[in-house]
Amino acid sequence: MLFWSAGGQFIMKDLEQLSDEQQVHINKIRQRVIESIGKNMDLYGITLSIGHLYGNMYFNRSPVTLDEMSQAMGMSKTSISTGMRTLTDLKMINKVWGKGSRKDLYEVVPDWHQNFTDFFSIKWRKAVEMNSSVLKKTLIEIQNIKQQEAADEVLCQLIALDEEKIVDALNYYNWLLRLIDSFETGEIFNFIPKSE
Repeated sequence: MLFWSAGGQFIMKDLEQLSDEQQVHINKIRQRVIESIGKNMDLYGITLSIGHLYGNMYFNRSPVTLDEMSQAMGMSKTSISTGMRTLTDLKMINKVWGKGSRKDLYEVVPDWHQNFTDFFSIKWRKAVEMNSSVLKKTLIEIQNIKQQEAADEVLCQLIALDEEKIVDALNYYNWLLRLIDSFETGEIFNFIPKSE
């Protein structure tokens, strides 16, 4: 198992047989990847520190506790706990059972395809549900206005254009729901296969 320490070095528990030079080289390689993961996740609204947490966990060979990650990353246990909860909610890490351990253990879900589909499915579904709800309520209001103000031709023409735009938006969100469903079922990989 290895962790990235606050001082910028991996703490190696099962790779102690490496020379100092080999350890430094591995540290540099892994730090580059961890930084990249952190920056990438930051682009999608996940904080840089949570991205670094995921990156550090990605290189671990066994599950870790909150205390271990807190010590290794030089962050408070509260911050690590918040990060672990976020990553668990996004299905990027799992809480696992460890024989003889009373503490919660966490490990990375190493399937990047699954991480991608889970992450975007969760984010997109929440946005679709919120936006669709607003659009449906607005559509009902427009239809009520059309019924009540049928004699006002100018108003009816104006809201008919709005109604058309809202229906188009709802059609888009229905398509997006089908895309999300294809991510969740794995059907998307029939059209865009995973690389081997």
